[in-house]
Amino acid sequence: MSGHVSAIFRHPVKGFTPEPMQHVDLAPGEGFPFDRLYAVENGPSGFDPAAPAFVPKQKFTVLMSIPRVAAARTRYEDDTGLMHAQADGMPVFSGRLAEEQGREAFAAWLSRMLPQDDVRGPLRVVTAPGAHRFTDHPKGQVSVVNLASVRDLSQRMGVELDPLRFRANVYVDGWAPWVENEWTGRPMMLGWAQADVFKPIVRCAATHVDPTTAERDLDVVKALFDNYGHMHCGIYLTVTSPGRVSVGDAVTSPDAAPVEEQAWA
Repeated sequence: MSGHVSAIFRHPVKGFTPEPMQHVDLAPGEGFPFDRLYAVENGPSGFDPAAPAFVPKQKFTVLMSIPRVAAARTRYEDDTGLMHAQADGMPVFSGRLAEEQGREAFAAWLSRMLPQDDVRGPLRVVTAPGAHRFTDHPKGQVSVVNLASVRDLSQRMGVELDPLRFRANVYVDGWAPWVENEWTGRPMMLGWAQADVFKPIVRCAATHVDPTTAERDLDVVKALFDNYGHMHCGIYLTVTSPGRVSVGDAVTSPDAAPVEEQAWA
């Protein structure tokens, strides 16, 4: 079974605006380019940039706990390092998050924009050099969502779900609904990159927030469990061989053979 890449997105700041991409170059052991490079602590998280390690998403300003995060429209310029942000009733922000002054200014801007009841402590923008990314799982290098699964869930719920609720890196069309949940441990071709399926993605209350209105309006997690007996939507991949992935590229799903019997052409 083969699908195709319908869309590619990066999220330069964890929890904030998805940015579309036409292509991306993936490699083993490297983070998804310009994805979740930064996160905003909601009070001290214990993250140490000198020894970066996984920190649970609950420590950051994310949609599962602060829906209004979606009201900030952010845009990152990777060639200049400038972050731009705007929200209704707020002045436009521009600053370089690679610089301490820019990170402090963005945290101050967010402190004025976010509801004070949702802010547990001082906001602080954190980052780390190298391959570290603020993913929801320490091994979640690339997240992929099957659009047929989203459409099937939409039909069951009687609504049209925006796939961006699921904040994936890659959206694939052409697969059967929910087949991806059976692929753990199997290899896959993603464009010109080779990868292994790590695990299905367990969903949280972030999916309850409409990415356009910034309102918590649907209980997607309950709908998943009620309709399918699980809370999965999407899969994590780990890249095993480098390659470029472009919109329109084929995504070849694994067959039923064990991993050791697979042979890539």
